[in-house]
Amino acid sequence: MTQPFRYRVLHIIGAMWLITTAAWAQLGPTGGRDTSFTVRKSYQQEKKFHPELTLADSTIPAGVHVVRNIPYSTPVASRKLVLDVYAPAANTEKQLPAILMVHGGGWRSGDRSHNNPLARQLAAKGFVAIPVEYRLSTEALYPAAVHDVKAAIRWMRANASTYGIDPKRIAILGFSAGGQLAALVGSTNRNPAFEGSGGNATYSSEVQAIVDIDGVLAFIHPESAEGNDSTSISAGTHWFGYSKAEKPELWQEASALNHIDKLTPPILFINSSVDRMHAGRDDLIAKLKPFGTYSEVHTFANAPHTFMFFNPWFTPTLTYITDFLHKVWMF
Repeated sequence: MTQPFRYRVLHIIGAMWLITTAAWAQLGPTGGRDTSFTVRKSYQQEKKFHPELTLADSTIPAGVHVVRNIPYSTPVASRKLVLDVYAPAANTEKQLPAILMVHGGGWRSGDRSHNNPLARQLAAKGFVAIPVEYRLSTEALYPAAVHDVKAAIRWMRANASTYGIDPKRIAILGFSAGGQLAALVGSTNRNPAFEGSGGNATYSSEVQAIVDIDGVLAFIHPESAEGNDSTSISAGTHWFGYSKAEKPELWQEASALNHIDKLTPPILFINSSVDRMHAGRDDLIAKLKPFGTYSEVHTFANAPHTFMFFNPWFTPTLTYITDFLHKVWMF
């Protein structure tokens, strides 16, 4: 006998509640690595809408030297975090400007290798480019990733002479979740509350420039869509371990918009056509103006969120970054 409609609806609602409850029970570190975001998957998806796009060249340019898998911090026992260093091979004495590169993936997925093509080209143009890994939300909740990235910057200064890094010219660059982290790390220069205990404590984690590639600047903001858990748990909720409603103070604390002061360095924003990915950007720029802090915005019309990995956007992205750093550091 067919159940009355109202009972069928109640059954569906009950099933949805069970699924949602099970999903929320999985909040917090799971120990497993989330491999859901890769450049290859994004390429296959975006190719359907942009048949002209191609993957950025991944070959290593002549004259670029690479050192891989260098431990930079041990935040917990038996867990070593590593980074890679791309630099001009011919450099033997000169200190070069350096760029720490933070990958995206919703604070939960992704890999530092996603930044390799850009790192290779930046090294070919005279920078020391350093893709870095950090603890994702499957391993540790916010603010662990912030502490890790700050520790990597301190490592750069502690090892500046070994890798030809100019400690007075360090930039942080990030894409998507990495862009959010880059903006937060750079806007909390000299703020001890964000340092963590990742090693090289006597060195500064201050950066002299920020490159935010489609990273959110404010979580609780009219332009932000992060934290919408109505259909599934958002990446942000997984990262914080709490929804916006439960602990809004955490979401506010992690928003670069709320930390702008005279110590915030110049910022370059490179954006796709997906407006929600730069939520809070214009308000942040307005906050920079009283301090006379320089900023630039470049937006690619009709570009997908993952534009930086693909032609025709890869080369102009590289040009915007190098031109910006030459301008703010006058070299």
